[in-house]
Amino acid sequence: MTLGFAMCGSFCTYSKVFPVMEALRREYDIVPILSGISASTDSRFGTAREHLETVKRLCGREAITTIPQAEPIGPRKLLDILLIAPCTGNTLAKLAHGIADTSVTMAAKSHLRNGRPVVIAVSTNDALSGAAANIGSLLNRKHCYFVPFGQDDPANKPTSMVADFEKIPQTLKAALEGRQIQPILF
Repeated sequence: MTLGFAMCGSFCTYSKVFPVMEALRREYDIVPILSGISASTDSRFGTAREHLETVKRLCGREAITTIPQAEPIGPRKLLDILLIAPCTGNTLAKLAHGIADTSVTMAAKSHLRNGRPVVIAVSTNDALSGAAANIGSLLNRKHCYFVPFGQDDPANKPTSMVADFEKIPQTLKAALEGRQIQPILF
């Protein structure tokens, strides 16, 4: 079973996402996909080079980082399932509106054309404000599934929500069966 594991620029969640990637490697052949921002931005959570090296070590291959590299995913049916973890508000908006201008959004668009599942692990500071409509749109889209998510810091960031990354494995299994894991919100 081949899993596309796409990562967007919510760098603060990488320390939670990398262990999940490592665990999933036992069950899936993983094709890593990093957005251009993820592949090129140094942050207080690590350098782009460190992230690329970690992904290569965990997956055993270089990450897809460009639109031309991601485009063949659909036509060649390279993946059984695609996971976007973390999925930022920016990427949510692009997915909801059919915009494919990053390696991650192109991978999703290309993969969805075959009616194959995409699993979204939200990580955005505006989930309960600007991104809410996009989340709602994707909840109603065929072949799109969500990792359960909830508020990560209601006192200091009242509109922020983050996926429970530990629930990724069971969400993937449910999506492969064509169902949304419940509850979505915790």
